[in-house]
Amino acid sequence: MAENNILEKLDGLESRYEEVSTLITDPEVIADQARYVKLTKEYKDLGDIMDARKRYVACLEGIKEAKDILVNENDPDMKEMAREELAENEELQPKLEEEIKILLVPKDPEDAKNVQMEIRAGAGGDEAALFAGDLFNMYKKYCESKGWSLSVTSESDGAVGGFKEIDFAVSGTDVYGTLKYESGVHRVQRVPATETQGRMHTSAATVAVLPEADKFEVHINEGDIKWDTFRSSGAGGQNVNKVSSGVRLRYPWKNPYTNEVEEILIECTETRDQPKNKERALSRLYTFIYDKEHTKYVNDIASRRKSLVSTGDRSAKIRTYNFPQGRVTDHRIGYTTHDLQGFLNGNIQDMIDALTVAENAEKMKESEL
Repeated sequence: MAENNILEKLDGLESRYEEVSTLITDPEVIADQARYVKLTKEYKDLGDIMDARKRYVACLEGIKEAKDILVNENDPDMKEMAREELAENEELQPKLEEEIKILLVPKDPEDAKNVQMEIRAGAGGDEAALFAGDLFNMYKKYCESKGWSLSVTSESDGAVGGFKEIDFAVSGTDVYGTLKYESGVHRVQRVPATETQGRMHTSAATVAVLPEADKFEVHINEGDIKWDTFRSSGAGGQNVNKVSSGVRLRYPWKNPYTNEVEEILIECTETRDQPKNKERALSRLYTFIYDKEHTKYVNDIASRRKSLVSTGDRSAKIRTYNFPQGRVTDHRIGYTTHDLQGFLNGNIQDMIDALTVAENAEKMKESEL
């Protein structure tokens, strides 16, 4: 990317940075916690970009000044200093440009979330359960090295050790953005402890990394509710039949997942008291909408889980742990480390960094950076 294009992109963000810095001091914004949290996150991200911009501009100015001195200055000492400064800044320029490109890559809003992780023994019987246990210990040690909190929510032990399945929560800084690459089928090739004749086996375990769900609340604009009253029919005495105690509400509900609007119709004639019937009808409206949103939310999580872990078959793999050769290979990017024991001891950061670089490179292509 040419330097003027970089500066154009950065200059376009400067006004937004100033706008957000003003907004986060506005009492009305501070009172709206959801908006305030979102804006403070944007302010931090833009602040990092503005800091990089400042260093980049200084670097370009340093290059220009050094070149001017070399052309116009006669003092040998000044020229020597200019040559040194020019060399330093010309070496720094591409590094700053790469840093800025990464900062400009659109961020996944879920990267900062905590996660729910699931490890399941796949093909391979008892050996697969043992491998699932190895993977859990690997992630546990990695989380400890990051200072993250890990808590097991449910587990089912394997017959000879390890786990048939284990679910756990991880909380900390940018947990999902770091661990999201671990989702998929992990394959192990080794002579298992359960093998009596020394034959090498291939087994698999699936890993799913799910971002912590946002706590959603049902928001209803009661001003949009259309109320009707009517006389209840049937038994119940003169009051029920002669007084308009029955209530009917119509509410235009916009499905947050499809953006389609549908009219919800609820009637209530349970009591002789119209205000009580209104209260119960409103309660039913909240419950109805909550159930719709919650069902969609549960289905989304189930769908995501299936897409993350594929089938659990040995062939659908993202990574292979080969014990005879002491190596771990990630098949998505062709990255291999020959420190298998260190990897299983939680030293997985280099692999995650390589996956992050690969993803950022793809995003930069899409964003034409």
